[in-house]
Amino acid sequence: MLRLVEVDRQDLESRLEGRGLGIRTGPFTVRVQSDIPSVADGLVFHYGQFELWESDFHDFHVSVGRSQGIRRWVSRQANFAFDGFRPFLPLPVDQAFPMLEWGMNWCVSTHANHLLIIHAAVVERNGFVAILPAPPGSGKSTLCAGLVLSGWRLLSDELTLIDPDTGLIYPLARPVSLKNQSISVIAEFSGEARIGVAAHDTAKGMVAHLRPPADSVWRQREPASPGWIIFPKWQKDAEAMLTPRSQAQTFIYLAQNAFNYSQLGERGFLAGTELVRQCRCYDFTYHALPDAVHIFNSLADEKKATT
Repeated sequence: MLRLVEVDRQDLESRLEGRGLGIRTGPFTVRVQSDIPSVADGLVFHYGQFELWESDFHDFHVSVGRSQGIRRWVSRQANFAFDGFRPFLPLPVDQAFPMLEWGMNWCVSTHANHLLIIHAAVVERNGFVAILPAPPGSGKSTLCAGLVLSGWRLLSDELTLIDPDTGLIYPLARPVSLKNQSISVIAEFSGEARIGVAAHDTAKGMVAHLRPPADSVWRQREPASPGWIIFPKWQKDAEAMLTPRSQAQTFIYLAQNAFNYSQLGERGFLAGTELVRQCRCYDFTYHALPDAVHIFNSLADEKKATT
């Protein structure tokens, strides 16, 4: 099994600019094409431990390329394409790698309808996962990154992938998107944090990505069982505290924040209700990451002791 880190830079660029570079990400395979050096840089930095996919078949064929015409030289822009279709407006070329990440999330969330897909981060410890749904600005990705840097396995910072037939949750351990102050918070939280080049003035502000831990990448074929659904909210000077949340409220929120709940119909309803039935549900406020990690570790230890 060849990993991206084993491909020399000249070969990698040749593949990207030619027929594409195939990568396995969780249950999906993607072929990436690009003529933008920062995309190659981002792939080398973040995807070095990912398995190359040499087959001619890929789930998603994507590209991030320079705009043509005058935009190739003045106010340079990049375009994302999926099977030749451009779902987004062009972005400045220095946002090309974040655009690739956002585009791959879009591919999964709009096309992988054999899974129930919820907009939530998800991490695992001792065989059970904590699902972290929250609106933007709640500190979801910051908490996810802090947990991952403290020994939890990264499944995803954006997409919870639930198999409706088994109830298992599948990993998609790609880079964790950090925004604005979260970048420095995570850099200061752990010396193990490997954060890529920041893109400035995006629609989300300043954005940088945390490299997924190698162990999380190597275990991308291992699903896990649901354990908790926890709604995080960062609050200045707040004590780290879990508050029980009703299963009915939790189900309604998840249904409203699933990308394909309505498309799955009865299967989506049954998968969602079974997920909530298996989980302990909480609201969670926190201010300091170490306190948050301590609370989550206590949950995981308690779960391990009772199973």
